[in-house]
Amino acid sequence: MSAAPDDLRYPIGPLAMVAAYDPVARAAAIAQIAALPAQLHGAVRGLSAAHLDTRYRDGGWTLRQVVHHLADSHLNAYVRCKLVATEQEPQLKVWDENAWALLPDANGPIGNSLLIVSSLHERWVQFLRALPATAFARTGIHTQRGPISLDALVSIYSWHGAHHVAHITSLRRSRGW
Repeated sequence: MSAAPDDLRYPIGPLAMVAAYDPVARAAAIAQIAALPAQLHGAVRGLSAAHLDTRYRDGGWTLRQVVHHLADSHLNAYVRCKLVATEQEPQLKVWDENAWALLPDANGPIGNSLLIVSSLHERWVQFLRALPATAFARTGIHTQRGPISLDALVSIYSWHGAHHVAHITSLRRSRGW
């Protein structure tokens, strides 16, 4: 999928999933996952409630929903990674992220989601860095994508965090916040 340079849905471009990393590229992708909490905190620092309730694009989520989505999504991602590392081709269920974004907890204060992202990423990165290189070739069966390697999951979520932080920072830049 390609996106126009001004496509607000993909401020850093669409996902270019990597199915298998070499050790250096894998370490860089894991470092991106490790960096997300600080990037997210920086992106939302100083935003008012009115700012957080602004949609990053027409038809998109509010910045508040984006923060909660990152916590929800990366909790699911962590579980997926652990399933792939410990089970033989586990089923990786999809979840309705838009329905989750409408739930009351996705529209409340962002503090707990920021704490979840910080704590979760610390543990997730510790887990990923401790795995032997051979573990990253293990696969799970995603209910929409089919077989997907642990490397591919790392690829998706290293992009995913940066993608959503860019939603926030792009809107801040465009609005002069």
